[in-house]
Amino acid sequence: MAADEQRLCVAVLGAGLIGIDLADKIRRSAKLELALVAGRDPDGLGLRRVAEMGHPTTAGGIRAVVEAGPFDVVFDATNADSHAEHWAALRPTGTTLIDLTPTGLGTVIVPGVNNHRAASHRHMNLVSCGGQAAIPVLNAIAKRCTPTYIEVVCTGASASAGRATRLNLDQYIATTSAAIRTFTGTREAKVMVNLSPARPAPPFRVAMSVLADGIRPAPVRTSIAAAAQAVRAYTPGFKVTSLAVDPGRISVAVEVTASGGRLPRHAGSVDLINAAAVLLAEQLATSSR
Repeated sequence: MAADEQRLCVAVLGAGLIGIDLADKIRRSAKLELALVAGRDPDGLGLRRVAEMGHPTTAGGIRAVVEAGPFDVVFDATNADSHAEHWAALRPTGTTLIDLTPTGLGTVIVPGVNNHRAASHRHMNLVSCGGQAAIPVLNAIAKRCTPTYIEVVCTGASASAGRATRLNLDQYIATTSAAIRTFTGTREAKVMVNLSPARPAPPFRVAMSVLADGIRPAPVRTSIAAAAQAVRAYTPGFKVTSLAVDPGRISVAVEVTASGGRLPRHAGSVDLINAAAVLLAEQLATSSR
């Protein structure tokens, strides 16, 4: 536990766009104390920006995090290929690791769906930004009917997708598809990702098509509205932009715009998954008191 008993002592591993925004969100949290942001490039823009916020930084990567710890929570905002190594290094320290990379390792947590399980796990995975946008809605639908096929198309601005995101697209698709199957009970789920170079940069959008049996329009609409309201509690820029409920098919689209902080409005994908990560850490802080 941190010296300040009111806060958890946390570190961020990764100094890209996600890591920078995480640092900013943690800075504004009353329950978390950011003790370190670790990157790999000592001359990188990310570490410079975090240092300008007044936070300690290091270019020593996971080794520096282990040496500086132990921390109550570490956020992994690097890439999927490195995450297993990071967990292996941190596991003996007793740290809780919140994974923002699409590895599929650890316990999958989606706020509003199963975040009540967070306090009992030390290794959590947040699926992907697309998963965080789609799963609350799809889980709500699955409670009202029986999905037989789900298709999800995630469209984000190229400007909001860093190098690690681009390298991890295959894992992003596989991990998101698997999580959708888990949280909806459907056997078939297909996920597609588009990075748009359009100017002005478009907001993050997720379009979902669900083939299902036993659809009752009114309960489905009510459940989707409740799911969207739950997500807006920690990501205000989340909204349902279209919804059609027909016999055998449901089509729903959501849009996420970043609100507040240092992110441009089109970076709703980053805002969403980071808000989910901080929410989980804050819940851990509350449960540990």
